[in-house]
Amino acid sequence: MESETHEDDDRRIFELDPTSDPWETGNFVPPPPDLPEESTSWYPADLIDSHESVRTNQRWPLIVGAFLAALIGGLVAIGGVALFASLGGEETVEATPTTAPPTTVIERIRTEIVRQEVPAETAEAVAKKVVPSIVTVHVGNLVEGECQRFGSGSGVVLDDTGRIATNHHVVEDSDCQEVTFQDGRIYGAVLLGSDPLTDLAVIETEAAGLVPVELGTSADLNIGQITVAIGNPLGQAGGASLTVGVLSAVNREVFFGQGEAQLFGMLQTDAPITQGSSGGALVDIDGRLIGITSAIGVSTSGAEGIGYAIPVELVRRVTTEIIETGSVVHAFLGIEGADYFEERPDGARAPAGAMVSSVVEDTTAAELGLIDGDVIIRLDDQVIVTMEDLVISLRLYRAGQAVEFTVLRDGEPFTATAMLGERPENP
Repeated sequence: MESETHEDDDRRIFELDPTSDPWETGNFVPPPPDLPEESTSWYPADLIDSHESVRTNQRWPLIVGAFLAALIGGLVAIGGVALFASLGGEETVEATPTTAPPTTVIERIRTEIVRQEVPAETAEAVAKKVVPSIVTVHVGNLVEGECQRFGSGSGVVLDDTGRIATNHHVVEDSDCQEVTFQDGRIYGAVLLGSDPLTDLAVIETEAAGLVPVELGTSADLNIGQITVAIGNPLGQAGGASLTVGVLSAVNREVFFGQGEAQLFGMLQTDAPITQGSSGGALVDIDGRLIGITSAIGVSTSGAEGIGYAIPVELVRRVTTEIIETGSVVHAFLGIEGADYFEERPDGARAPAGAMVSSVVEDTTAAELGLIDGDVIIRLDDQVIVTMEDLVISLRLYRAGQAVEFTVLRDGEPFTATAMLGERPENP
């Protein structure tokens, strides 16, 4: 079958085999919906939206040339008629109208993704500052005194004495750990402690001359800010790699499945995070740590470009306790509850606190005198809008710390202070 020839307004000629299926190549876009049925064609996307500057420069010569050609052709036609008349021809020749072929009109639609770009020199500066603080964490089982590796993750240097933060799920079920630094040095490591509730762990090496990461804050972050993820995906030789994205959301809840701990208050980013990057750093544009990368969002069709990081405030609290005591004891209030919604004047229902539905005996909540129906609206200076807010705030406290609660009872506020108890193993 003969091929069909099409011409776009760039005067670029390309031929298509009508027997081929354009969907198989992935390089075609459908025509506008208002095309006549008989003129339906497929157009390569790269011809529709490429080389704009070339088209702009070439268009004027083409237009001028077309105009001159039309003008000369008209003069020639007029001269021909005059010559025919001067030769005495009496027969009048009328032009026979012809049906012009249907014209395919291509409307150029430009799609622009508006996004804050990171200058190359800025990303390079972040890499120079942070990459020396990133390590590869190898995990394995001891076999005849040797560490037989079965997996790897990433880690972040916390101080110059060799303490490194990583994820609990990286070191879980391992007998031994080893650390590879960016310069290729490999050290054995000791697990100081691990906390499944927050998915954090601390290991220690005897390496010297380390570069600790600079701690930042996640409290004043804004959605859309540049974020940089640095870890070692897939445990590749050569050390850390860097990806750039934005802060997509805050205070995300991550649920791993039945029987697994839920993570609260997570930072969400679209900076690519892949297997092996767990335990790496999420930093701001100044190279300050804002989170430890921990999880990615996956659907039935695969990874969705959604990554999660544990906020640095929780990292600081948990790793400090592990370094000091070797374990983590979480605070416990002793209530069950749900989000409290208030009615707004315009008829909307809005979350406005954490409402108590039951109180566990001999706990902080019982000491405070909380009863069913009370609504917790503040924890010290932290405003509580949802039950998740309450959980996130409580995880930043240690057991034994005194906390002031602001509570609504029958619409009237009151304050009370109590010491937080220890979270039981199976609350």
